[in-house]
Amino acid sequence: MGLDAATIWTGVLQIATVLLILALLYRPLGDAIAWVYTSRRDWRVERGMYRLVGVDPASEQTWQAYARGVLIFSVVGVLFVYALQRFQAVLPSSLGLPAVPEGLAFNTAISFVTNTNWQSYSPELTLGYTVQLAGLAVQNFVSAAVGIAVAIALVRGFARRGSTTIGNFWVDLTRGVVRILLPLAIVSAIALLVGGVVQNVNGFTTIDTLSGGTQVLPGGPVASQEAIKELGTNGGGFFNVNSSHPFENPAPWTNVLEILLLLAIPFAMPRAFGKIVGDNRQGYAVLAVMATIFLVSITAITWLESLGLGTAPQLAGGAMEGKEVRYGIFGSTLFAGATTLTSTGAVNSMHDSYTALGGMIPMINMMLGEIAPGGVGAGLYGMLVLAVIAVFVGGLLIGRTPEYLGKKIGPREIKLASLYILVTPILVLTGTALSFAIPGIRSDVETVSIWNPGIHGLSEVLYAFTSAANNNGSAFAGLTANTPWLNTALGVAMLLGRFIPIVLVLALAGSLAAQERIPSSVGTLPTHRPQFVGLLAVVAIVITALTYFPVLTLGPLAEGLL
Repeated sequence: MGLDAATIWTGVLQIATVLLILALLYRPLGDAIAWVYTSRRDWRVERGMYRLVGVDPASEQTWQAYARGVLIFSVVGVLFVYALQRFQAVLPSSLGLPAVPEGLAFNTAISFVTNTNWQSYSPELTLGYTVQLAGLAVQNFVSAAVGIAVAIALVRGFARRGSTTIGNFWVDLTRGVVRILLPLAIVSAIALLVGGVVQNVNGFTTIDTLSGGTQVLPGGPVASQEAIKELGTNGGGFFNVNSSHPFENPAPWTNVLEILLLLAIPFAMPRAFGKIVGDNRQGYAVLAVMATIFLVSITAITWLESLGLGTAPQLAGGAMEGKEVRYGIFGSTLFAGATTLTSTGAVNSMHDSYTALGGMIPMINMMLGEIAPGGVGAGLYGMLVLAVIAVFVGGLLIGRTPEYLGKKIGPREIKLASLYILVTPILVLTGTALSFAIPGIRSDVETVSIWNPGIHGLSEVLYAFTSAANNNGSAFAGLTANTPWLNTALGVAMLLGRFIPIVLVLALAGSLAAQERIPSSVGTLPTHRPQFVGLLAVVAIVITALTYFPVLTLGPLAEGLL
């Protein structure tokens, strides 16, 4: 069974359009990002914000102070979003909705502050406009800005010599929101409005249908939230079915636009990296690894879904369950690959309905650490950590000096990098194991949460913890996660999966910034050539394969081979 030629060419044209526009954006957007974080001039609105919070923009921070800023800001964000949900009933524009229960409010607050946007609830039936705008939409901006700030701090670590500081978190946060995310979100929201995405405060409207019945349609300020949801690789939908809802994503061209929005900044970050360290070739090397993994992933998931493996797809004549007809297989798989290769988590099709092997690819995308291109900021710093490991491994294999961008990779640096890559696998595998190992929890998971028992049920739980620990937010939607155990366990996974790696990255930035630059020699491994690009890609894939292959054989691989 295969797709007809017209469908294939239409799909290829979609992918080619996305790649072409991303290529055109790479240099100007990357240069703009680099300028934002290297400019010595503060805008008037920024100076007002600094005075409001008592920050001296000219004062830089050590990595410890930078990390404290990230953690304090994020804790305050969690408390604020939690309080908004708990007091929803008395807030304006609550649409008559009650307060969000404690466990769900805890999970949701952590979810949006960590840039995960995991949603264990139906948004239009749970949250009023005040919570959506003042709580979730605000976090869509600032959590994304935190990710960019941490990446820039690490880049400064490579660029600086003998420095005890890596920048100022409050300045980086403010500039990320004011100069990058807000302007792009405004332009994107207008484009989405033109495409038919709704933007109103109408609440629920009852209409008469053509068949003589009635239907209740939700409204809301959707376009403004949809824009930053994609741009900031956040992913939390205004409606329960996310970007498959016609009010969020009405047409094939808006589908392509939303894919571009979630990929634009992450794919431009390597250019900013190369610009700041003074060697654009380094940016191209990182970009090449990201692009290679991206293309392989998109090709694999599209091919597997096009085959329609499995009894149900064969009988139906295609694997279209859970996919919108207006996007087709190509528009769905391109979105699925892009959203799980970044930390977005938005969906325009239900990953739970994919074929067993097709659904495994989005899971693997997240297990890779979402580095191709990854979340805003998070993808770049994840790839740079892997580059540190690749340099170390390359030095061991061929006897070259373990250096990267003139910085020696010693025991401290490799320990920090090693701890970084261990965090999310530990969270994913421990969370999945505990869900089935503890009798009381297992009974609840199997009888309440899992709708598809057996091998696929294991895949659903594994996907959930993979998504949470990697701060993605997408789900195999057959899993009911609004239970005491999953609200708590996934909340903890999101929290630790976000901030332990950030602290390790900032510690690495501090260690690198303190070093003097080592001149290149005949023993230095070139890190801008195809050989290093290949080594870095292999390191990323091998680490994932060795870590997750055993559990994949129990879940999606076993299901796909039956």
